[in-house]
Amino acid sequence: MIGSLRRRARLGQVMPFAVTWDGEVVGMLTVNGITWGSARWASMGYWVSRTHAGRGVTPTAVALVCDHLLQTVGLHRIEISIRPENAASLRVVEKLGFTEVGVAKSYLHIAGHWRDHRVFQILAEDVPEGLVARLDPAPGPA
Repeated sequence: MIGSLRRRARLGQVMPFAVTWDGEVVGMLTVNGITWGSARWASMGYWVSRTHAGRGVTPTAVALVCDHLLQTVGLHRIEISIRPENAASLRVVEKLGFTEVGVAKSYLHIAGHWRDHRVFQILAEDVPEGLVARLDPAPGPA
């Protein structure tokens, strides 16, 4: 997986990020499907270990990477697709103020079945001050 991500990153197709807490890797955030031209958008996926869930790690990582993509890289739109039953991920996009676009039926093949996903987006003009500015101050390591 790491080799594939590195190859695709060199081609400009993905941007993988390690999510860390107090120097320990506790998750991953991957920017996929980077599209240029008149679209200038990408999709984002992420996970964090159960031991670090609920500490603000994921919203902070998503906000930091979105700010990088929208303000530095020059993308216009970031999309996050979430399974409807994934309450923790739904809280992330809610905290950050992503707009729900709709439901993508049979979006991904997971565990032997085609799964629906709720689709959310953030546009550069939605957050001229950046997404990090929307976060409550994050607690420090336990």
